[in-house]
Amino acid sequence: MSSETIVTAIFLITAIVAAGVLASQVLPAVFSVSGTFSSSSHNMEVRIRSDITIVNTFANTSRYAQVWLRNTGDERIPTSDLDSTIIFVGAPGDFETVQKNDLSEDGWTYDIIGNGNNYLDPGEMLHVTAFSDKLPASPGDDVTFQIVLPNGVKRSEEFTVS
Repeated sequence: MSSETIVTAIFLITAIVAAGVLASQVLPAVFSVSGTFSSSSHNMEVRIRSDITIVNTFANTSRYAQVWLRNTGDERIPTSDLDSTIIFVGAPGDFETVQKNDLSEDGWTYDIIGNGNNYLDPGEMLHVTAFSDKLPASPGDDVTFQIVLPNGVKRSEEFTVS
């Protein structure tokens, strides 16, 4: 009878130690995974709530394209995100990525038409001017323009040179 008590006690101690080891190994992994899911869901929410719409376009024979966009989403877009936005411009099938600069070479710049608080607030307009040697210079030629925000929201438009 005392041998049964000793065996039961050993099994009980082993079970408690095993549960402690398991908890010390599993709980940190669970917390890590839940943090990843939380971060991913926040990023997805920001992307879903962000939206832009191309409102108007214009290109001239001097290889300049102008595009007006409106923030139609619920999220404010900070100028830091606009500064790292990617723009593709040129002829369909022959376009390039242009960098944000002062237009002294192939590139683009922007102005926010709104209250000037370093955000593109919902409802405000973004005026983008892009220059590229890839832009067609003859009236009637097609131009392709695509903007990609850092959170993955993208819009594109095809229009003609005036």
